[in-house]
Amino acid sequence: MQVRRATEKDVDAAVRTLARAFEDYPMTRMGLDPDHYLDRLTQYQRLFLTRIGLPHGRVWVTSDVSAVAVWTTPATPPHAFAPHADAFKELAGSRAELAAEYEQAMGIFRPREPVWFLALVGVDPDRRSQGLGRAVITPGLATADADHSAAFLETQEPANLGFYESLGFTVIAELELPHRGPIHYAMYRAPR
Repeated sequence: MQVRRATEKDVDAAVRTLARAFEDYPMTRMGLDPDHYLDRLTQYQRLFLTRIGLPHGRVWVTSDVSAVAVWTTPATPPHAFAPHADAFKELAGSRAELAAEYEQAMGIFRPREPVWFLALVGVDPDRRSQGLGRAVITPGLATADADHSAAFLETQEPANLGFYESLGFTVIAELELPHRGPIHYAMYRAPR
């Protein structure tokens, strides 16, 4: 399976893959209004991909777009998220306050220095356990290494920890999110 940089032509397929991959993810289930959840999730993935990932970060996909990795980079401007805050809040709907509380709690553990941040990685559920996640993450890690930059990610799925550790990440923080939320893991990979 070949991996390549995503383009605007990949948006629809990438959004479908990410929505399918995150359909039952603990954080999206808690952070998005359950009313029309799948529509909200799809819109969230489209917004993040088209307004943050493609214009301000890096996105890699498999040739069939069954796996997607979306990174922000040290060059991603800090203000890239601000113009879209209201749209993300609207998608959260009745869970907007909870999502904001989660974001604040997680932010404590984020690096203060510029890093490669693996914001989203998803593999279509029908294609899991075939090495596709590793395949789309590896180019971002290689680029971070070439830049002598650290990498960072967050997960709320304990089953992911071993996989990310195999890529060189280390858990630097573990936090139970408020209101019986999922366990949040912050993971860091030192510059190579």
